[in-house]
Amino acid sequence: MAEVKLLGLWYSPYNHRVEWALKIKGVEYEFIEENLQNKSPLLLESNPIHKKIPVLIHNGKSICESMVIVEYIDETFEGPPILPQDPHDRAIARFWAKFFEEKGPAVGKSFLLKGEEQEKAKKEVCDMLKILDNELKDKKFFVGDKFGFADIAANAAALWLGVLEEASGVVVVTSEKFPNFCRWRDEYINCSQN
Repeated sequence: MAEVKLLGLWYSPYNHRVEWALKIKGVEYEFIEENLQNKSPLLLESNPIHKKIPVLIHNGKSICESMVIVEYIDETFEGPPILPQDPHDRAIARFWAKFFEEKGPAVGKSFLLKGEEQEKAKKEVCDMLKILDNELKDKKFFVGDKFGFADIAANAAALWLGVLEEASGVVVVTSEKFPNFCRWRDEYINCSQN
């Protein structure tokens, strides 16, 4: 059996991307919780460039960056595919993953900043949600009816946006404003509980 370790933080949305992929593929792994204030020698050795989590260690070899790890898991382990088999659908999934990488930081800013900067970030998040809501019209997931790569990339929007709203008291997402996005988020949460 392959030795698989995941260095991460239980609350990291990037870590959850990797955990999703491992779950889909049915891969057993050892989770090693990191302290980012006091990074372990294993983390520093496994990711000497960025010194960040998550890091997947498979049979002693490390892979860094969450979506790179997800693709590695998809290509390496048996089980249901994470990326679509159709080249066009695969390209669309990668497009949305890149979209989330670029737009995701605005979500945190919309809750952490104050005043004018916060309002600007909230507008950026609402603009992003409008795009997502439109994309999800008549679709269960980002690439058709199957949970996959793009949905994994969107986990911060699915899970952590709600957590940030609850913690801050600032509500950005409502089913009245973003019905398709909220329906997708409900599907995402249902998948994560199975």
